[in-house]
Amino acid sequence: MSPVDPLPEQVTGNISQEQNRPADPPAHPLGPPDQSVSQPLSHGLRNRCFGCGEDNPQGLHLVFAVEPDGTVQAEAVIGSNYEGPPGHLHGGIIATLLDETMSKANRARGEIAVTRQLQVEYLHPIPSTAPIRLRGHVEKQDGRKLWTRASILNAAGKELATGSGFFLSVMKAP
Repeated sequence: MSPVDPLPEQVTGNISQEQNRPADPPAHPLGPPDQSVSQPLSHGLRNRCFGCGEDNPQGLHLVFAVEPDGTVQAEAVIGSNYEGPPGHLHGGIIATLLDETMSKANRARGEIAVTRQLQVEYLHPIPSTAPIRLRGHVEKQDGRKLWTRASILNAAGKELATGSGFFLSVMKAP
């Protein structure tokens, strides 16, 4: 088999892109961020980012808002396509949610940055298809270096996972 040959049907399962696309989540039961104090955080460009990209059909399609103090937040319902243990999100998806939240906190500060170091604390299993809230903020900035924190909370406000990261700015956000 050459590198450009398609995978055999038994490997791909003959699943179309549309069948593999996660269903759009319902309206979030926690409600949208309070627009009187939060502003939508625009990416500025259409992109294929797994976390927020409009052009990625398998992506999470997260939409963030910025609070007056620079904290970013998003409400999400992550589907069962992203499970590890049955009924619960995969640890890698949890890390991705935290990393994406911290990335958006950096963007709210006017920086596009790459992750240099990521630390995750898995406090409680996170059920798939349950509403969650993502929150993040920059704790410190020194030139191109940013130290950022994020958390995932359930609908009752209980912290399910936290993350901290060290990021390096590669450019100013548009």
